[in-house]
Amino acid sequence: MSSTRSLTRGSARILYGCAIFLAAFLLFAVEPMAAKQLLPALGGSSAVWLTCLVFFQVALLLGYLYAHWLGCARRLPLTRALHLPLLLVAAAISLIGFQPDLASASVHPFLAIFHTLILTIGLPFLLLASTSPLLQLWQAREEGSGVPWKLFALSNAGSLLALVLYPSVIEPYISLSLQRRIWAIGFVVYAVFSAALACRTHASALSEPAAPSASVPSFETPPRSTLRARLLWFLLPAGASMQLCAVTGHLSQNVAAIPLLWVLPLGVYLLTFILAFETPHLYRRWIALRLLAVMLAGLGLMFSKTGVTWPILMIIGFFLLELFIACLFCHAETWALRPADPSESTLFYLLIAAGGAAGTIFIGILCPLLFAANYDVVLSFLATAALALAVAWQSGWGQRLLWGTGTALMFALVIMLHIVYGRSTLVQVRNFYGSLRVRESHWPPQAHTMRTLLNGTIEHGTQWFASDMRRIPTTYYAFDSGVGLALRFCCEGRARTIGVIGLGAGTLAAYGDAGDRMQFYEINPAVLPIARNLFAYIRESPAQISIIPGDARISLASEPPQHFDVLAIDAFSGDAIPLHLLTVQAMQVYRRHLAPGGILAFHVSNRYLDLPPEVEKLAEASGMQARVIDTHTDDARGEYRATWVLVTNNTAFLARPQIADVAFLIPDKPGLRAWTDDASSLLPIFQWHLPTTQ
Repeated sequence: MSSTRSLTRGSARILYGCAIFLAAFLLFAVEPMAAKQLLPALGGSSAVWLTCLVFFQVALLLGYLYAHWLGCARRLPLTRALHLPLLLVAAAISLIGFQPDLASASVHPFLAIFHTLILTIGLPFLLLASTSPLLQLWQAREEGSGVPWKLFALSNAGSLLALVLYPSVIEPYISLSLQRRIWAIGFVVYAVFSAALACRTHASALSEPAAPSASVPSFETPPRSTLRARLLWFLLPAGASMQLCAVTGHLSQNVAAIPLLWVLPLGVYLLTFILAFETPHLYRRWIALRLLAVMLAGLGLMFSKTGVTWPILMIIGFFLLELFIACLFCHAETWALRPADPSESTLFYLLIAAGGAAGTIFIGILCPLLFAANYDVVLSFLATAALALAVAWQSGWGQRLLWGTGTALMFALVIMLHIVYGRSTLVQVRNFYGSLRVRESHWPPQAHTMRTLLNGTIEHGTQWFASDMRRIPTTYYAFDSGVGLALRFCCEGRARTIGVIGLGAGTLAAYGDAGDRMQFYEINPAVLPIARNLFAYIRESPAQISIIPGDARISLASEPPQHFDVLAIDAFSGDAIPLHLLTVQAMQVYRRHLAPGGILAFHVSNRYLDLPPEVEKLAEASGMQARVIDTHTDDARGEYRATWVLVTNNTAFLARPQIADVAFLIPDKPGLRAWTDDASSLLPIFQWHLPTTQ
């Protein structure tokens, strides 16, 4: 008898539990790890994580489909012949290591992400995803009992632990390269566990071919699930995944595309799975529906106050609470409809995974293609209200009226946002990098006509078209701003060579004079026609202007030295920051392109992150000096509060009275270290309150 067959039932149960827990931990540890490696190739866009979520959900669906196919009784003899070689190949892939293919970013970002993830973690991820349903079915067949549903909660507990540890322990203290090595070792251990159980199941299938496995005793045939139940197995998880994707996108687009704001919503999502499947007796539908109605009203209030800035803790807290209530409702109602027949268990998981994939595909892929504006959060609420109506339909006319009204109101909110976004809007476009629109108004009067470029709700530049204001830089780029001072006093009396990472409305072109050479780098292809056709900064500048498409760091790394007198780094999307532009390796690229005495100007205005101390660390690591310049709001000239950090070795420039009087040393922040491509964390610089508006 083989060693795997000699395992006692108790030992086998422990092995099943360890394999499922480890698989879940590895599955959700590799998600933020792989996505973080892709950010540099795609400009640090928050859409990277949303697209990764689509890949992970589709891979999860394929894993469940594989488990469903392999779990059929007539295919049990294939377990060792098929599953073991796949485990061996996947272990070899994990040991070789996965590195993102930066060159693939030249194609559509969605295809680049899928192509890279398939080649690097595709097979290991698929096998990890198949583990929970497959091993639960193997154990049920071996023991001749019902489905061990508690193992599903154990799987989610492993996933949740990985998500808790990643931003708090793994990311701050372990480099990406070491993370990959540790993960590969963990996968090899998992493969050994899984191989032992596969051999045990294979041997059991050969020795007991006639056993009525995966079924209850023949005298009690469990009922089959209804069509309505199977449909809700798909629709309820789809609604939950829509909520997950929309909330994650909203937070990461307006704060930062970082693992911390990826794993918080995903952790909440998984926590609701654990509660729904492990402690279903705690769930009360009537409480969940009432709380859900309150959150719908709160969302309507928040989105109706489009001009209000909310504190970060309030934003994160509201959306995480809403996500928890909505997902708990969806997952608990799914659990209540679980199949009684163990043979339907893999189909149950398969439809849950299919719903999850469908929800993320709709929000992450289809919405940017179907809608010119971002309605993701409101559409996810609309879907949740409709699901509440479907679930509560049998509870009587009171619930039908409540959720019929709620669904109608959410639909009305979508229409209202469409009207608001279209009001005074010249153009509106959405792609992988965000939702852009240009708004025109005639206020203030001295502007005559004002046009504003918005990325979501964040302004990315304005222009006043009054004859005496057309070439006056506004918003964050005023004459007394850090970048304004750098451009005015860097090299008086001669032509300048200027580089700008991030085009926006092209405001910095207002500083260009005859003989100057200005080179803009812009990753979003939708920005260039807007800047050229709807704003006059670029087309009316006397400077020689060129615009380089694609990610700035990748473009700069492939170019010969440009000898920039000033290189402005202003590529932030909303309040999110592309971390790959703020690392020691990025500084090395920038320095290669600076002329002697050149200046790096970092735009670090941010509601939630205290970036100047980190830029000072980067300057120190690069052997340069850093000074911070803060300017205040001036409504009469359309100038906004702005923070710029100037980094240079040009002591004569820093000593000029115009600079020395307004540029200050940056206070040291204890425990902070210079970011690298291999190690970075935003936790030390988070500001958990709104800065005072000045």
